[in-house]
Amino acid sequence: MHRILAIALVSLSAGAVQAADAVRTEKNMSLALANEIAAQTVATCTVNGYAVTATVVDRAGTVRAVQRADNAGPHTLEASRLKAYTSASAKNSTSAIMEGSQKNPAAANLGQIPGYLLLGGGLPVKVGNEVIGAVGVGGAPGGHLDEQCAQAALTKVASQLQ
Repeated sequence: MHRILAIALVSLSAGAVQAADAVRTEKNMSLALANEIAAQTVATCTVNGYAVTATVVDRAGTVRAVQRADNAGPHTLEASRLKAYTSASAKNSTSAIMEGSQKNPAAANLGQIPGYLLLGGGLPVKVGNEVIGAVGVGGAPGGHLDEQCAQAALTKVASQLQ
């Protein structure tokens, strides 16, 4: 009898642990924050003389906000979206992903993943160490300049990423 009771208690305990792991709580960005990041990114690039598009995606890579500067080329819409998607998916900057794929033969095919664009200009949006989305920028004369605009925007909203 004691043995049956012990087995039943172990089974119940295992089920409770599985149930506790079944539901997760994750941080996400609001639409207002996504719009602010996109607007700040475009504003920074505009001041620097670059007509860009900034796209902000959530942790799943779904578009939350897009801002396209006057005179930004049509290609900048898709480039910024793909950079944001790539950064959110890999939880890293697109310039770091690009560099890793160039230096590491085992990672050379990262650019073949559908939806990935290995050009500088995509940065993850983080709360602590948790990636809650990403911003991608396209249109400046170099991915490093796209990335600078995105970083300036993230610095401006840093107090909201707590």
